Amino acid sequence: MSDALSISECPYGICIWKFGWYRGLFVPCRVISVRDFLMHTDEQGRTLSCLMTHEFIIYRKDMVVTMKEKLEKIKAEAIRQINMSDALDKLNDVRVNFLGKKGELTAVLKSMKEVAPEDRPKVGQLVNEAREEIERVLEEAKAGMEKKLREAKMKAEVIDVTLPAQKNSVGHRHPNTIALEEVERIFIGMGYEVVEGPEIEKDYYNFEALNIPADHPAKDEQDTFYINGDILLRTQTSGVQVHEMEKGRLPIRMIAPGRVFRADEVDATHSPSFHQIEGLVIDKNITFADLKGTLAEFAKELFGEGTKVKFRPHHFPFTEPSAEMDVSCFKCGGSGCRFCKGEGWIEILGCGMVHPKVLKMCHIDPEEYTGFAFGVGLERIALLKYEIDDMRLLYENDIRFLKQF
Repeated sequence: MSDALSISECPYGICIWKFGWYRGLFVPCRVISVRDFLMHTDEQGRTLSCLMTHEFIIYRKDMVVTMKEKLEKIKAEAIRQINMSDALDKLNDVRVNFLGKKGELTAVLKSMKEVAPEDRPKVGQLVNEAREEIERVLEEAKAGMEKKLREAKMKAEVIDVTLPAQKNSVGHRHPNTIALEEVERIFIGMGYEVVEGPEIEKDYYNFEALNIPADHPAKDEQDTFYINGDILLRTQTSGVQVHEMEKGRLPIRMIAPGRVFRADEVDATHSPSFHQIEGLVIDKNITFADLKGTLAEFAKELFGEGTKVKFRPHHFPFTEPSAEMDVSCFKCGGSGCRFCKGEGWIEILGCGMVHPKVLKMCHIDPEEYTGFAFGVGLERIALLKYEIDDMRLLYENDIRFLKQF
């Protein structure tokens, strides 16, 4: 292009001056600066001329056709990708690639600022038509896929009403829990309270406060699980009784159920971890007759109204006098059978009157207060009550066994 190039001589087509539109224009191509010897007339009709430098934008007349062709190509490619998609996530990828913020149609819309103002509606209409067509095909494809997925799911989840219903496997209480709740019900009915204590205990509360000397065999490490020289896993729940007596709230009527630990080998009647229920009564004028009457009533409630009791002298460091209590066999009524090994009696628990030294160590005057204590193994009650011959069955979690209770 020469410096004297006029508007009509522009090889690129119709031109626009920077300060105004000359004629209807299309897509812009470039901006050029030229010097032109401009001729015009003033108000009196006189011819004037001046050499001016103008900056103007060159447009190509065929760019609308080019834009339309480009949109058609974008639309065709989008529809092709939609038809090839076989999953909903792939359809979403097509939507993002063509209609998203960085999609191809969005890029065309962003270039609208470079289109001549009078042509922007026409170009915008072309873009919107392409968008609507792509969205329509997308929605149809999505609906078709969702329908197929729904039909496949319904086919897979079809219910045969002729099949038998599935039974719910409902759990229930463990035999130990059933026995414990029964014992607690009996003693609460007699006016006792249920008290629990720590499983990790001090040596003092587990042995010394119960009048068990330092050289007693129970304190040997082969029988007790020691954590250190002063801390151990309790071998009995009697320590809970000591804690209650130290509180000084008299009278006391309590039972202390809980888990205890002893270094025993596992067999049909022994376990290193099992449960005990220990009872304590402290009050004025308590005698051995009160102990016998309480435990006889307990046996009748637990094993049946016809149950008899028998007390045999025994020795416990924390009670004096001490005894072991037997109950008449509830299978044969005392005549002798396999269950009671032909003796007619079954050993059930140990008991006795609280030793005066134990009362003194808990700051209770043995001249004013007396009391009795007893202890029974929870597993032993469960074994007897449900005629189980092996203690290990209670802890093997065999559902076939547990379903029987």
